[in-house]
Order: sequence, then C-alpha cells, then structure tokens
Amino acid sequence: MDNDLRVTKCECEQTQPQQSACQAMKDKRCRWTRGKVLGGSSVLNTMLYIRGNRRDFDQWASFGNPGWSYEDVLPYFRKSEDQRNPYLARSKRYHGTGGLWTVQDAPYNTPLGPAFLQAGEEMGYDIVDVNGEQQTGFAFYQFNMRRGSRCSTAKSFLRPARLRKNLHVALFAHVTKVLTHPQTKRAIGVQFIRDGILQTVYATREVILSAGALASPHLLMLSGIGPAEELQRVGIPLVYNAPGVGQNLQDHIAVGGLAFLIDYPISIVMKRLVNINTALRYAVTEDGPLTSSVGLEAVAFINTKYANSSDDWPDINFMLTSASVMSDGGSQVRIAHGLTDEFYNEVYSEINNRDVFGVFPMMLRPKSRGFIKLASKNPLRYPLLYHNYLTHPDDVNVLREGVKAAIAVGETQAMKRFGARFWSKKLPNCRHLPHFTDDYWDCAIRQYTMTIYHMSGTVKMGPPSDPWAVVDSQLRVYGVPGLRVIDASIMPTITNGNIHAPVVMIAEKGADMIKELWLDAAQYRAKRSGGDESAACNITEASTIRYTTERDSYTKGVS
Repeated sequence: MDNDLRVTKCECEQTQPQQSACQAMKDKRCRWTRGKVLGGSSVLNTMLYIRGNRRDFDQWASFGNPGWSYEDVLPYFRKSEDQRNPYLARSKRYHGTGGLWTVQDAPYNTPLGPAFLQAGEEMGYDIVDVNGEQQTGFAFYQFNMRRGSRCSTAKSFLRPARLRKNLHVALFAHVTKVLTHPQTKRAIGVQFIRDGILQTVYATREVILSAGALASPHLLMLSGIGPAEELQRVGIPLVYNAPGVGQNLQDHIAVGGLAFLIDYPISIVMKRLVNINTALRYAVTEDGPLTSSVGLEAVAFINTKYANSSDDWPDINFMLTSASVMSDGGSQVRIAHGLTDEFYNEVYSEINNRDVFGVFPMMLRPKSRGFIKLASKNPLRYPLLYHNYLTHPDDVNVLREGVKAAIAVGETQAMKRFGARFWSKKLPNCRHLPHFTDDYWDCAIRQYTMTIYHMSGTVKMGPPSDPWAVVDSQLRVYGVPGLRVIDASIMPTITNGNIHAPVVMIAEKGADMIKELWLDAAQYRAKRSGGDESAACNITEASTIRYTTERDSYTKGVS
C-alpha cells in the first residue's frame, strides 16, 4: 500500500537530472514524494520511529541554537510518545507512555528478523534500544502503529482535536503566498487557492509555516523571502534577502537492490501474501503479514572505518527487509523507485517473486548539499530540485563501505542457515569494472540510488552570525516578524535515522514556544491593565480571522 500511494500523480515530484546519482532511474531523475493529505508524509512513510542520536542535537546547540541540545529536546520526544512495549516503557528517562502518538513493536516478523539480530552479535554488535542510551547496535524496529494500523500525525494529534472551536481545517486548499505588511514587513496572513478562487486569511498573532522541507522554502521565495538574485530572476518583488532559503538541502540515501536469495519460503512475496487467509487474519487479529511496513523488520546502526567507533555516533544504518524490489514481480516497487524497464529487466527480472531478503545501507550524515530553485513565480508550478547526492567524496567513501558491510551480514552463520547468497549480477553501467572492487562499488552506488524521503535543512536554524540561517532558535524567520517555520526544513543538519520522530519533536517544542510567548504577553497586559489575568491568558479561544476572496478563477496559465 505504501508504494501505491507514492506513485500517485499528486504526490510525486522529480529532481533535475544529475550525473552523480539515480543513474538507473528514468531520465536520471530521483522520485521524491510529498504527503499532500491530512497528516502529511506520515500517511506515506514507513512508520519507523527513530529519534536520532544525542550528538545530533548537541551539535545543533553548539552551532548557536540554545535550547536544542539532547537534554533540551528529550522531554518533547517523551511527551508525544505512548510506548506500548512494556520492556522499553520501563525506561522512564528515555520513553513516555500515555502520549497521543502510539509506538509499538511490529505485530508480525518473519524468522529473518531475529536472525538479523543474531548476525549483529556475530559481527560484534550489541542488541540495543536505538531510542535509548546507546544507538550503535542492532534492534527490531519500533513503529508508529496502533493495533496493526498506521498511526499518522492526523490520527494521533488532529483527530482528537477536530471538534475544538479554534480549529479550522481548509481541505483542497493550496497556499500560494505569505502576506507581509509593506512597511513593517510583518507577516499578516496568507493567500490560498480553493475551488479555483484566490482567497486570503489574515492572522492576528503569527503565521506558522509547516509545509515541509520542499514547500516551506518554495512558499518563502514565492512570498519575496529568499535569495535576492533568485527572486529577481523570476520577477518576484523582494521583501527580505535571505540567501539561505532553499539551500542546505539534505537527505538520507541508501543503495537499493542489495538482495540475498534464500532457500525457504519465509519472506514476503506478493503473490503469496495476497489471499483470503492473510486478509482474514488481519481483519480478526490485527496482525499477520498485511501489517508489514514494506517488509521492514529490523535495523542496525554501525560504524565504517570512517567513523569513531568509541563515540556512539554511527555513520551507516542497515534496514533489513523480508522483501526486495523483485518480491512483487516488478509490478509496483520498481515504479515507485523510478527504475527504467531496461535496468530492472536486466538485473532483477530473473529472480522475480523469489524468496529473498534485503539489507539496504543508508548513509546517516551526508556532507553533500542540494538546493531548491524557483521554476517560475507561478505558485502552482513545482520548484526545481537539485539533490546533489554523492557530490562530496566523503559520502562516496562511507556509502561504499556500507555496501561492503551489508554484504558481510549475508555471510554470517545466522543468515547462512537460510541458504543466504548475495544476488551479485553486475549492473549494466558498471560492467567494465572488476566485480567487488572499490571502483565497481563507487559506480554501483550511483545507479540504484534510493532516497529515503528525508528531505530537510532548507530553512536552516542558526544564530544571526550565520549568513545561511533563515530562522533563529525560536524558529522565527529573520527579517519578517510574525512568521515562524516549524518542520523538517529548520534542521541545521539531518538527524541520525528516520526523521519523522524528530519532526514531531520540533512541532511539540515549537508549540510550546508559541504558547510561552503569547501567554507571557497576555499576562503582562493583564497585569498592566489590572484585568482578569486568567481570562487574558486564555489563548485557546480562536483569534479573529478575516477572509477575503477574489471571485475570478485562478488559472494555471500564470507564468
């Protein structure tokens, strides 16, 4: 289901063609998806709950962002969490219970999951709680699921609040611009298109932008907030010159297609999965293979030779899947990944619907940085996306070592007992290179380059002394009072692992920042006026909002 959602027309964008990566994809373009739905990309993702490494957040603080160290953000991770694993929930320092966001173990695992953990022990790693004291090691995944179903942010946070008087949700609305006061440059509202009509909503306190790492910088630039030269190029009047908007783009990438054939019918094969028995099991017991998140079972955080193994800040993440790109016979996953028919047929069609498992090495701290540019001033046109994957030589080195380590997992006794053997067919563009050499892997990682959809960093948080910083440590946009950005785009550097949990943490912390500011202001006003302080502090009531509409239909023909 996840992959079906990712290939719908309204969700998918493509990066600009580049030679550094995604060479096996159609037109050499990586496919990026966005969650244009209530709950955003939490409706599309693989539901993995990984917070990152404590050093990620301590590094954020060291960049000049007070309040963002690990000890500062840990309470916000606990606040939203409802940890359903009783063993993990005993650790009150690291885990929360009773929050709105359910975290649980997978309802279903194949025998490959436990074997993967045994393989980790063979390789000298500990079995750990990756959201606890130590990240380096092997573990079962923790998922944002509830009774075998996806627990999106819409289900967890929005649904319980849907009847509040101060909550208004506009469906089928496309925001086109943040409005600013011509003299003060203060954010005063937003324009959006709904039912073909351009409408305006005015804010009495603040405008909060939470459109994600692709749309937030896009909206800022459409609003005249961004690099002056870029805005001038497309004819957008400058409100504030912010050169960092759309820069610092980061993403986690993995090497796709690293598959291991096995001799036993224990993996997830689509034609064996879809039948009345598995459907009844899911309906009655809320478990079974239909609860699987694209076959993801277990995770590892390991150190290559380029990481300091004593520092507990691993540089490679393994994703164990009890399936791979060929497990559905090439019907859906290859399309979701954007692979060309020629590449897929030559490399994988031979093992369609065979029992396999995959180990996908994901680079955790990329040094390559992409960027976003405007295609035009038309808000309905997608921006131009430049991933710049693997343009830094250190990224090539780390990912190459990750591939070698992934293949080594398949060589352990724990995996060999299933008859594991690496599918080593040479990739078409790398045939001229000796197999299993560094040169070969340096070529291979640029072919089936798999985004993990963790785009971040494009509205960077930083101190005023940082010329590329767009927001301060309170997430307020420099130069534009009354405007905050609260989403993955504010990350100075990407976190060590899937970014969904850190984004929810950012939202929890950002909400407290907003409440703290306006509660303090209300208390001050009440004290000055001698009025009822408790009434003045009540900011849960709806602020006054004014709407205007332009009755002329908005067309896509604007240049």
